[in-house]
Amino acid sequence: MEHDIHDIEEAAGERAGRRDRAVRAAVEQGLLGPDAAVVGLLDVTGIRRSAAALRAAFEAVTAPGTPVLHAFAVKATPLVPVLRLLHEAGIGAEVASPGELALARAAGVPPARTVLDSPAKTPAELREALALGIAVNADNPQELDRLDDLMRSAPSRSPLGIRVNPQVGGGSIGATSTATRTSKFGIALRDEGAREWVVRAYLERPWLTRLHAHTGSQGIPLPLLARGVAETYALAEEINGRAGRRQVDTLDIGGGLPVNFAAEETAPTYAGFARLLAEEVPGLFDGRYGLVTEFGRSLLAKHGTVVARVEYTKSAGGRRIAVTHAGVQVATRTVYAPGAWPLRIAAYDAEGRPRTGPEAVQDVAGPACFSGDLLAEGRALPVLEQGDYAAALDTGAYYFAHHYAYNSLARPAIHGFVPDGSGGIAFATVREAQTIAEVVAESGGAHASALTTPHAPGSR
Repeated sequence: MEHDIHDIEEAAGERAGRRDRAVRAAVEQGLLGPDAAVVGLLDVTGIRRSAAALRAAFEAVTAPGTPVLHAFAVKATPLVPVLRLLHEAGIGAEVASPGELALARAAGVPPARTVLDSPAKTPAELREALALGIAVNADNPQELDRLDDLMRSAPSRSPLGIRVNPQVGGGSIGATSTATRTSKFGIALRDEGAREWVVRAYLERPWLTRLHAHTGSQGIPLPLLARGVAETYALAEEINGRAGRRQVDTLDIGGGLPVNFAAEETAPTYAGFARLLAEEVPGLFDGRYGLVTEFGRSLLAKHGTVVARVEYTKSAGGRRIAVTHAGVQVATRTVYAPGAWPLRIAAYDAEGRPRTGPEAVQDVAGPACFSGDLLAEGRALPVLEQGDYAAALDTGAYYFAHHYAYNSLARPAIHGFVPDGSGGIAFATVREAQTIAEVVAESGGAHASALTTPHAPGSR
């Protein structure tokens, strides 16, 4: 264990060093500055290492030859170049909307390495998935009825299953707890008659071959995650025992490994989680079941940074305030629920070098027009000055790729970075910054007279 901890800490130091070099290089190369006041940076090296760590963790506990698909939860970072990078690193895609499916296909993720999960799939979405051969997890009895109709009209090669809710309880963040008594997801197994209904559904449909459950993500302790997996495994054993054959051949155990937002170190690790599952649910890895995982935040969070220029500094009530260009539009969860989603902030000077010197308690504010638009409140940091940069760390998932258009603030550019082999940093554009013209177009600019020009009833 001591060796594992040493390796984790060393990796954390390497990651922080790459980030510091990238921030300075972004300033030097003009990706950050007065005309580019906020950007997202993605550490390509870190993403590749995270994907490799996930694959290695499960390979270490799984019987040789067991089919395993690690499907990245696209909602965590819905960017086509990221999905392509992960695909080339051996990671598939878990999608939850037509848009996410389109992103995965644009990235080149094949249908056989794609899983469709959503509580509100339309008939058209289901028809498309089955035509492509994409795996589908039905969320409820009405959706299963739709699958019945589709399979009768055009049998599909898609792996099909049912999502169940083991109802093992929630964690410290209610919004990310999906195995509570009243969760909107899946079939609630402990409700009266529900477990028997699930078993009968499989016995009556030989084409149901997968079973899916996801206990939650951030704020869920590892023992609770393992308990959710154990309940799902036990149900699969019951179904196969009742069927007298191996009908359920694959278990989709979801994702949800929490991220350490309090420090640089990666904790918990994939290796530790895989070992816990092997101890708690040994039959899961003996080769009788294929496996699907759906990790998202834990793959990307540590490898993204939002960097914003300090436009002004001021004081109020005796407290310093650094007014930056990063706020609710890029860190929506943190601004509206800071207790559940706190972020670490790193301070850089105007040249992009880490700020040193005495710390002072200060607020790091965003540009939006409401007082709660704060990345950090009352935080002890090296004193930020006008023209410096504040970096919101661990923001590679659910942050800069999930723009919130408050005050019609434009989406920032996102750049991936790698060492250039000569001691420097090379950047690649992942997403271009949104232009003001595009903001106007998205806001109905082409229809400016739509509400003021007289129209006959029923006309456009």
